[in-house]
Amino acid sequence: MPLVKVKEKYQVTLPASVRQKAGVVVGDLLEAQVQGKKITLTPKVVVDRTFIEKRLAESFEDFRKGRVYGPFASAREAVRSLRGGRKRKTA
Repeated sequence: MPLVKVKEKYQVTLPASVRQKAGVVVGDLLEAQVQGKKITLTPKVVVDRTFIEKRLAESFEDFRKGRVYGPFASAREAVRSLRGGRKRKTA
């Protein structure tokens, strides 16, 4: 298990092996949590709330109008549909 040193201004450098395993790159945001004396850093993604709300509204409208696909007998069938081999179900 690699050790890190707390430097001036309480900065730490994540070892390359840790960064690679966690998929952390320069500019990423990490959530810091403290549990007792343990510090956990978790990579987080910031999402534009306006974009998500707009896409959800569009999705709900599609659902209300019956523009849906499925049901699917398996996860493989659902993935195939997402990749292009869709059969539209009319409401």
